[in-house]
Amino acid sequence: MPLENNLRAMRADHGWTQESLARAVGVTRQTIHAIEKGGYEPSVRLALELARALSVRVDELFWLGGTTKEGS
Repeated sequence: MPLENNLRAMRADHGWTQESLARAVGVTRQTIHAIEKGGYEPSVRLALELARALSVRVDELFWLGGTTKEGS
């Protein structure tokens, strides 16, 4: 199952650019872009840091493909 995400929408809702979010969590802008496009699966640590930076739960940002965000 692919890992799906809501990072782009959450980032935009919070007014962050890819660059500013990347700096906040210590990665490159290209990493944020790759995660948003589904071409890169972040480590658990990075997923937690992204969730913290955006003040959301990890499961609001990432979920397994084929399931809803609530896991059903």
